[in-house]
Amino acid sequence: MRAATTSTGPLAPSLRTITAAILAMVTVVAFESMAVSTAMPAVAAELEAIRGYGLAFSAMLTAQLLGIVLAGVWTDRQGPMPGTFAGQLLVGGGSALCGVATNYPLFLAGRIVTGLGGGLLVVMLYVIAARVYTEAVRPRLFALISAAWVLPSLTGPAVSAWLTDTFSWRWVFLVVVPPCVATFAFFVAQRGRLEGRGVDRPETTDGLETTDTPEASSSHLRTAWVGLALALAAGAVQYGTATTGDRPTWQRALAVVGLVGIVLAAPRLLPVGTWRMARGMPSVMLSRALLAGTFYAGISYVPLMLVTVHGRSLLTAGGLVAVGSLGWFSGSWWQGRLRTDFPRERLIVAGGALLATGLLTLAACTITQAPWWLVALPLAVAGVGMGLGITTTAILALALSRHEEHGETSSSLQIADVLGSVLGLAAASAAFAAGHSSQDAPLFAAIFAAAGALAAVVVAAGQRIRT
Repeated sequence: MRAATTSTGPLAPSLRTITAAILAMVTVVAFESMAVSTAMPAVAAELEAIRGYGLAFSAMLTAQLLGIVLAGVWTDRQGPMPGTFAGQLLVGGGSALCGVATNYPLFLAGRIVTGLGGGLLVVMLYVIAARVYTEAVRPRLFALISAAWVLPSLTGPAVSAWLTDTFSWRWVFLVVVPPCVATFAFFVAQRGRLEGRGVDRPETTDGLETTDTPEASSSHLRTAWVGLALALAAGAVQYGTATTGDRPTWQRALAVVGLVGIVLAAPRLLPVGTWRMARGMPSVMLSRALLAGTFYAGISYVPLMLVTVHGRSLLTAGGLVAVGSLGWFSGSWWQGRLRTDFPRERLIVAGGALLATGLLTLAACTITQAPWWLVALPLAVAGVGMGLGITTTAILALALSRHEEHGETSSSLQIADVLGSVLGLAAASAAFAAGHSSQDAPLFAAIFAAAGALAAVVVAAGQRIRT
């Protein structure tokens, strides 16, 4: 499939229905993500899993990692639509399982199913964007995708807090199911458009062909096995670091084995030179991993910090998290307004600097016991950094790869994203599980400060993107 020849924008008549389908998918996933973050303190308290708080996020991300790898293989073989349908069903089914869970292991199982579906969906989104939209239109498309997070970011925490306080946290997950069914039906109706039939493009099928040769099948099978190994290794790290404060020897050993597995498997799924910050594409991937890992390692513990340290309500905690999302949208919107010849690697540098500043300021606010409402400022700054950085990594990754490599590039981009988040959350969860006490303010501050220091590395990585 070639990119659409029009460059008038993602809402042009030839692209409008495709854009609507993508934004509908993003909105459902965004609501689930934001609402769950607000409800998690209540979930952890009722299911007696406060020390394993981070597992609710990291288990989902670990499964999402596997979904991303499988999505890359699936897309190259059969196109983006089968994985899109499966992803919607898994997200809805996983949310339903979380809503009826009577214990924490069952709840985590639901998060794993949801993560697997989310991993499929996120790669399909990037592949559709790469195959249907021109390079000039993509920045505005990604700005709209960020905008699709704004309404869920504003209403999700409030709705989540209201449902939790009025009924039960279970309804936060159950209300996700009907929209998943509705968007599934929408995708079925728009399948022809999403596969490119009817899109304004030359009469050629470049990019539409599936790769079913014996060599391609063998390569896809190897990739799938490596992806499974990476997901299992990441899961071992999560389990070995986040379940209890006084972990037995075998559990610590499991975490070490998992780290070794990640070191061996990850390089086979990412561009060569990613971990040593090689120039060009490898530094794009490293920037993506660092941005995602440090942001989520910090932001995931903000609601718990506000509830336990400051005694604020879930509604207040969710509202402050939404401020960060607004910052994210602002940064993404601004980059979409820049001229197409702007050196976008500068946005990676600026994004890393802003994210580091926001997280370090958040640590300072926490350790000094500043008024709770001041937390909004560093969250907004960190959000702007993410809006500039994350969105730009997607644009640069697609621009630096050939058309026939867009599926592989999209998969690698999301692997870097989720792997960074898994490792960041693993480190934060291990620190919290080990140091949790009745006075957690210094512990929260240490987690935020460590994330901020690591985010500063993005500044150096961004300077090595331009080749």
